[in-house]
Amino acid sequence: MNADMNLNPVVSATWLFENLENPNLVILDASPRENKSNLIPEFTNIQIKGARQFDMETVFLNKENSIPNMIPGERVFEEECRKLGINKESLIVVYDNLGVYTSPRVWWMFKVMGHSEIAVLDGGLSAWKSENLPTEPIRKNETLSGNFTAKYKPALVIDSNALLENIDSKKFQVIDARSEERFCGVVPEPRENMAGGHIPNSINLPFEKVLHQGKMKLKNELTKIFKNLNIENQPLAFTCGSGITACIILLASELISENKNVLYDGSWSEWGQTGKFPVEK
Repeated sequence: MNADMNLNPVVSATWLFENLENPNLVILDASPRENKSNLIPEFTNIQIKGARQFDMETVFLNKENSIPNMIPGERVFEEECRKLGINKESLIVVYDNLGVYTSPRVWWMFKVMGHSEIAVLDGGLSAWKSENLPTEPIRKNETLSGNFTAKYKPALVIDSNALLENIDSKKFQVIDARSEERFCGVVPEPRENMAGGHIPNSINLPFEKVLHQGKMKLKNELTKIFKNLNIENQPLAFTCGSGITACIILLASELISENKNVLYDGSWSEWGQTGKFPVEK
């Protein structure tokens, strides 16, 4: 494998193991400390041998923004990546300990910051462990000094103003990755002071529908799922509770279609603030 090849967006544990000796390879562990989907990790105290911890809860987020999990600014992202020893030519594979959960969010962040050589490990830590591949106890990152440079790509993001306008223009089809119950507003939101329901004209694709036992479904299955949404070649805007699980279905779309895909980073944490934006039930 050489530095100028295009990584598939999703790679297997076998593929990663076969490429461990590549000098440009960087493995990132994006396992969350907690999650709003009530998923329970199979393993909590180990990491893939040589992995570096990618902390989305205290490091890789916009600390100035009251909306949770927002992507940090270009300079912060660049600086923190350099501390992880990430370089311009790095081939990054990211995983988490919940199968495929937070790793697509990291994949998306790197794409937005102009780095395309990034892939998600299909099945995450559990898939790696089930192949009896090398792990080690989780350890604190050393501070390294990579030469990574970030170049923010605003075309991959959509904001609330554009989505407000989109209610009438219908330029984008909005797809919501939350559960059907949350989408319909029949159960309370996990965050306080949030309206129930969804963005007007959006459709629902719960993130679990594109997964099977912690891995991405096969491409023919994903194609069928998206075909049933009747979205054809429309540009797609993905949303969820706070911009995490939306990236799972965005990644699924990327695997099987040529649609333009953007993420609404604020997601329901912004849109669902009581009385702030129009809501459908």
